[in-house]
Amino acid sequence: MSSVEMTRLPVRSAAPVRRRPPTGRLLRSELRLVFGRRRNQALLVVLALVPVLVGIAIRVSSGDVEPGEGPPFIDRVSGNGLFLAFTSLAAVVPFLLPLATGVVAGDAVAGEAQAGTLRYLLVVPVSRTRLLLNKYAGLLAYSLAAAVLVAVVGLLTGWVLFPTGDVTLLSGATVSALSAVGRALLVALYVTASLAGLAAIGLAVSTFTEVPVAAMATTVVLAIASQILDAIPQLSWLHPVLFSHSWLYFGDLLRDPVPLGKLTEGLVLQAGWIAFGLALAWSRFTTKDVTS
Repeated sequence: MSSVEMTRLPVRSAAPVRRRPPTGRLLRSELRLVFGRRRNQALLVVLALVPVLVGIAIRVSSGDVEPGEGPPFIDRVSGNGLFLAFTSLAAVVPFLLPLATGVVAGDAVAGEAQAGTLRYLLVVPVSRTRLLLNKYAGLLAYSLAAAVLVAVVGLLTGWVLFPTGDVTLLSGATVSALSAVGRALLVALYVTASLAGLAAIGLAVSTFTEVPVAAMATTVVLAIASQILDAIPQLSWLHPVLFSHSWLYFGDLLRDPVPLGKLTEGLVLQAGWIAFGLALAWSRFTTKDVTS
């Protein structure tokens, strides 16, 4: 082949190499990190034990529980075991679930900084904003898993220890057992949304320190302080803006028809705290000089 003919041959350009976006891998890595920590796994085990212990206690006491004593709905468990899921969620919402959320949120950024892996994580070709959102997504996934775990274990334990069947709701209407299971999962979703504001605040706190224990403790103390303030009648003017004020509004999901007023109010309240927490975390994290 002559040199002239060779110059006439079309030159094929190299095909562009398609690289998989790192966002999906980053999220999967974050989920493995959150659910792989022994501490976080231990918290899930503790949460799963709550419905079992509550169910056994009611069973041993022959179901003699006076209305108004103990967690909400506990006097209904002996009559229908499906109520154990609602009782267990009401029992863990004030302390254990916020504790678990606060521990995971406080460790999100501060834990990486203490371990010296945060600066290596920032080498990934992903913006700090997207990295922060992946951290927050991992927190929400953990909170959802914790709430659903309590609900599922409560349903199974109630089914084993007590009679089950059609459920009489707080409004007096009767729904099928399958519908009650669906409502239990809706309650778990609402509980997760209720803790989303605390998760955002904990993530913000975690960006201000390289000591995860300090961030965890601060987040849990804020959750406790919010509930203490919410219990003081003289501060009723402050109650509507406290992020813990709407945590137990899920009781409206046990009415037919479901009144949406308080549920919507609670979701709007959490949306405001989510915006505040993420904005604070973003302003700190995107300007932070990471040295570890």
